[in-house]
Amino acid sequence: MDWPLVLGAMLSGLAVLLLLGLPVGFAFLTVTLFGAFEVLGGERGLVQLARNATQSMTSFQLAPIPLFILMGEILFQTGLAHRAIDAVDRVVTRIPGRLSVVTVFGGTIFAALSGSTIANTAMLGSTLLPGMLKKGYAPTLAMGPIMASGAIAMLIPPSALAVLVGSLTGISISSLLLAGVIPAVILSISFVGWIVLVVTLMPSLAPPEETHFMSLSDRWRPFAVYVLPLSIIFIIVIGSLLSGFATPTESAALGSVCAIGMGACYRALTIRRFFRALEETVKLSVMILFIIMTAQTFAQILSFSGATSGVIRVIQGFDFTPTAVLLAMIALLLLLGCFIDQVSMLMVTVPIFIPLASAAQIDPLLLGVVYLLTMEIGLLTPPFGLLLFVMRGVAPKEIRMKTIYAAALPFVTIKLLLLSVIVTVPSLATWLPNFLLD
Repeated sequence: MDWPLVLGAMLSGLAVLLLLGLPVGFAFLTVTLFGAFEVLGGERGLVQLARNATQSMTSFQLAPIPLFILMGEILFQTGLAHRAIDAVDRVVTRIPGRLSVVTVFGGTIFAALSGSTIANTAMLGSTLLPGMLKKGYAPTLAMGPIMASGAIAMLIPPSALAVLVGSLTGISISSLLLAGVIPAVILSISFVGWIVLVVTLMPSLAPPEETHFMSLSDRWRPFAVYVLPLSIIFIIVIGSLLSGFATPTESAALGSVCAIGMGACYRALTIRRFFRALEETVKLSVMILFIIMTAQTFAQILSFSGATSGVIRVIQGFDFTPTAVLLAMIALLLLLGCFIDQVSMLMVTVPIFIPLASAAQIDPLLLGVVYLLTMEIGLLTPPFGLLLFVMRGVAPKEIRMKTIYAAALPFVTIKLLLLSVIVTVPSLATWLPNFLLD
């Protein structure tokens, strides 16, 4: 079979199966089974698929994924994350759009502890949204910061998706985890700046709150009790990586043990909550790992059929600059992000993008950060952005989907601006890992 036919058949078949509602993992498995049989030599192709699946599932590089997810689930199920958000709420005072600003600060803190965009958004939505709406905040100003800061968990370590990107692309996981720190901080600051600006210009979006006197001790004690101790988890995870004391897998294990220890110290970790955290961890991990199971064979099919080299030759024929190639990749990723989930985006594009980036001499670390940021944007872009539906689940029934879309729009714009800046100034993404790990 000619490579355009193979590429077209696999991608269109995948699209049809996803539109029919087949779960992502089964859709990829079906397409890969077909491709392995037709392209890799019938029964031999199916044997190769089984061999690749075994090799993928036994890869030590994938171990951080369930461990990082477990770390976040422990904090979520024990309620420690909610207590940390309440503590931040006490500290932030006398600023326009105060509760929206608290959402950004709290979301960034929890992102550095959980690594899960879904858990981050659900926790912020269930904790802060009812109070914000009750106090008269405009729904767009209440929901937008929740979704935007919830998605930051995609960038800031410990991000399970960063581990996945690193394992599939061959990019250093330690470097990729660190590369997301500066962009995540810039995003958080930009979100706060936007909130303060828009509320200053349109005060009706966030009515001023009554200020209740609190002593210095009452204001800062919860922060010292709940936020500062939890920051130890982040310090242990990142510090062990930077010092060379632990691999990403070992640092994830240390973080999980530390989260369990924190839950026990606060007497918030019960047997029931622990097993609930394990159950949610297994659900998310199996979904991700099931898709990874077919990744190697999917890439081999495209390579063996000549699709990978064919696409590279076509693009090289246009004599594009590396920046133009990167912009084309970004455009495709942003388009895919409107319709499919983040893991599927990786599966479809990695087999082609990685060889193409190598041929165009694009910095792999820069490409990894572009992947993370475009996937983060995809979480918030209609019609199928995942966090849009998470927000739909926690928002009051009278709030329509178009209001949720409108709430996400300004923050998607900020993320797109940051993406353009990173393409222009790649050192924003690459400086920190190069400085700390070289």
